[in-house]
Amino acid sequence: MPTFAFKAIHASGSRTRGVEHAASAGALAQALEARGLLVLDISDAPNDAAPGARPRFGSRREVLELTRAIAALLPAGMPLAQALGAASGVTSGEVRATVQEVRARVERGETLAHSLASFPAFFPPLYVGVVRAGERSGELADAFERLSAQLERDEQLRGRVLSAAIYPLLLAVAGVVAVIVLLGFVLPQFAELLQDTGAQLPTSTRILLGASTMLRDNWLLFLLLPAALVAVGVWMQQTPAGRHAGARLLLWLPMVRTLRRYALAARFSRLVGVLVGGGAPLLSALDDTVESLTDPVAREHAIAIRARVREGSSLRAATAESTVFPPLLAQLIGVGEESGRLREFLLKAADIFQERTERATQRLATLAEPAMIVIFGAIVALIALSLLQAIYGINAGSFA
Repeated sequence: MPTFAFKAIHASGSRTRGVEHAASAGALAQALEARGLLVLDISDAPNDAAPGARPRFGSRREVLELTRAIAALLPAGMPLAQALGAASGVTSGEVRATVQEVRARVERGETLAHSLASFPAFFPPLYVGVVRAGERSGELADAFERLSAQLERDEQLRGRVLSAAIYPLLLAVAGVVAVIVLLGFVLPQFAELLQDTGAQLPTSTRILLGASTMLRDNWLLFLLLPAALVAVGVWMQQTPAGRHAGARLLLWLPMVRTLRRYALAARFSRLVGVLVGGGAPLLSALDDTVESLTDPVAREHAIAIRARVREGSSLRAATAESTVFPPLLAQLIGVGEESGRLREFLLKAADIFQERTERATQRLATLAEPAMIVIFGAIVALIALSLLQAIYGINAGSFA
């Protein structure tokens, strides 16, 4: 469903703006007027407000702290609007402004889920779906408790992955810099001394001198290479085609493919499990899961699973047809369906695959560290050996 940004005026004279889903701009205008708003402008929502948009740097942590605060305040008997106002104190910038706008809408009579849905850059469909289920069941405090636990798990996994990747990346950067210094500055100095002797240089030394000359003659090209890699990374992050290509690449790389499948399975099963546990019907849970998945390939497979379930297939059979999710996921879902404990086994599957993701990440990082050391150590040793061969050859020739 399309997303539109709107500006309107309340009967009290205060202005408001937001982002909402609607079949058309006219349908949204009618819905806003039915709520007592005077519509000033309706336009297509910008990309950063579209569903699936990535939160800005630091906003994930603030949304987590906000959720924790609301989960603590609601069980104490504090009214929802007051809890939103108090919880906004742990946020800042755009997140605080968004929470204040949500509070104003709640005070005007809108549901919390409907208000949150207007800001998908901060509150994705999963968040909204759990809140909506909590409002329907009258267990809003429990809904925020589940959201807090879910966001905390996501943050912990993201932190572990980042921590595991830092050291290999530092090794790679240090190794590349060392090789560039040796080829671009150290080797040419030795080459001048060796060539002045008039002796025949070994083949390995001539190859390295050729590589050094190519590096110095084409330094601008090598300087542009990191910029090109950054541009490709930005393309993969900011454009739909780039995100799809990046997702395909991660599922194709031999060392990363298994890790990625585990991570996507954990994400999918936890999304469906949390939503089903919050009281949402299975199809509604799958709808919100499709909107919440940021990986394009996983979203395509989730859409196919949703279509099969809508046709009458069991969730186990639909999941088993996916080539992205591991077979174990379908087996656990089947056990949950047969025992009538689908939510429990979905969350159990999420825990299993998250643990496997962490182990696979740690294993990959552990293998990457010695691999980097061996690769760049071998390159440096090759350069040193070629120089020693040349020096030895010259000395042997002078003695002869």
